[in-house]
Amino acid sequence: MSIFTWEPDKRDEVIKRRAEWKCGEEVKLIGEWIDLAGGRAFILVDTDDPKALLAEMSAWTDLGKLEKTPVMEAEEAMKLIAKE
Repeated sequence: MSIFTWEPDKRDEVIKRRAEWKCGEEVKLIGEWIDLAGGRAFILVDTDDPKALLAEMSAWTDLGKLEKTPVMEAEEAMKLIAKE
């Protein structure tokens, strides 16, 4: 899960770049949500290749701040935790 935050003066460039952006083959876009208050997007992707993820998300760092957090479905996580 990534949270991308941009400043108001970058809004038009973010919109332009997003219209042209396509996720690479190694990274599958699961979902994308826009903060209706403005200035943030939440992006959920699936990949087994950290290099591909870094390359994919680095394309945005000139426009804003990108926070990446590895996540998994709660049910799956709870099964793994229970085995410990």
